[in-house]
Amino acid sequence: MRKVIGAAFVSLDGVMQAPGGPTEDPTGDFALGGWMAKYADEEIGQRIGALFAEPFDLLLGRRTYEIFAAYWPFVSGEGEASAEDREIGQQFDHAAKFVLTHGEQPLDWQNSHRLANVDAVAEVRRSAGPNLIIQGSSTLYPLLLTAGLIDQLILMTFPVVLGHGKRLFGDATPSRSLRMVQHQVTQGGNIIATYEPSGEVEAGSFLTIAPSAPELVRRKKMAEGWW
Repeated sequence: MRKVIGAAFVSLDGVMQAPGGPTEDPTGDFALGGWMAKYADEEIGQRIGALFAEPFDLLLGRRTYEIFAAYWPFVSGEGEASAEDREIGQQFDHAAKFVLTHGEQPLDWQNSHRLANVDAVAEVRRSAGPNLIIQGSSTLYPLLLTAGLIDQLILMTFPVVLGHGKRLFGDATPSRSLRMVQHQVTQGGNIIATYEPSGEVEAGSFLTIAPSAPELVRRKKMAEGWW
């Protein structure tokens, strides 16, 4: 069985929208596209290189697929693109691209495959083949976490607060507990942390005394909706 590995670039407040450039995804009046460029460092590059060093397939949402399909196939040959971009472009060309979408828009990039629902993702995950790596695709995380289909989460967190934008854990994200299995702080102050699912959230309490009279009043206010 394959693993589903989410690898995301995020700000301190959890925004993952358009890290690569100003035209990448300006939806929702997001004006900070390209926010990651100034802060990426050599160790971030090394982690990305390690991520794609082994055989892989891609698992993408429809919008991220369109962003990738309009860029990566065009950097795989000789030209102005960097050698690193050309190498990634060639890897992405050869990898299978599984696109979770309800639409019927054409998927013209070679080796692209449409997945209609989360059950189809689960079927691919059960099949033989390399691991599935999620890039971008913020809409996938709530669905896949709910279905228990994320095996590993690699977060590359940068020391910026963006204030708004698409977040890694957006609407409809279920409550889940994660266990950190690896971490690194880069020379540039970025945090690379790898997590694996570890079950439901277990709530507890630090309270050691019975509730005081003011506390009971406060709870009554909350129950009545005017606290």
